[in-house]
Amino acid sequence: MTNPMPDQPAPRPVKRRLIVLGAVLVGAVIGFAAVSNMDRLRQQAAPGDPTCAPAIALSKKIEPLARGEVAGLTMAKTPLKLPDLAFRDADGQEKKLSDWRGRTVLVNLWATWCVPCRKEMPALNNLETKLGGPDFQVVAINIDTRDAEKPKAFLKDGGLNRLDYFTDTSAKVFQDLKGIGRALGMPTSVLIDGKGCEIATIAGPAEWDSEDAIKLLKAAVKPAAASF
Repeated sequence: MTNPMPDQPAPRPVKRRLIVLGAVLVGAVIGFAAVSNMDRLRQQAAPGDPTCAPAIALSKKIEPLARGEVAGLTMAKTPLKLPDLAFRDADGQEKKLSDWRGRTVLVNLWATWCVPCRKEMPALNNLETKLGGPDFQVVAINIDTRDAEKPKAFLKDGGLNRLDYFTDTSAKVFQDLKGIGRALGMPTSVLIDGKGCEIATIAGPAEWDSEDAIKLLKAAVKPAAASF
């Protein structure tokens, strides 16, 4: 009696292997693109940049003032020059963070859909009224991606006329700051010196027109202005 032949394993379809291989390749390309973008941001941000050493010294000096209404500030510990963020002004003209070289700047990212952002804007407006000038400016960048008129109307209706209007409808400024670990949510604010170096960062709102905030910011602005 002839023994039956054992069942032979069915060959794996070639088509399936090609699909799997294609998925692996696509994943590799996406991963490479993400890593390349992160590397680009890290290089642009220039961590350890020696030109930012004075910002670290200043951060250490004013750290005791980070209390009360600005206790949430994280003081810079490692020299970090921010990416040259690009956005537009109220007339649609392109602006870059480097346009403020020589001035201490409080960069703030906000949106009308962000409730804490909306609540924080009057304090930022008052801060600009109190300290705004040749040595300091609040640069509040709106990142609404849809109705471009909505944030303008919000500022107008709220009488927030001391803040210059800046916008980035692509929200790339948020992604750029997120790429270097400086934007974890909304609102986000980064205090930088006249060389574009980080002094301190805060995730979330703050009472920027409070006595605590004004005292800290005055201490940050005077040394920075004196160095230029």
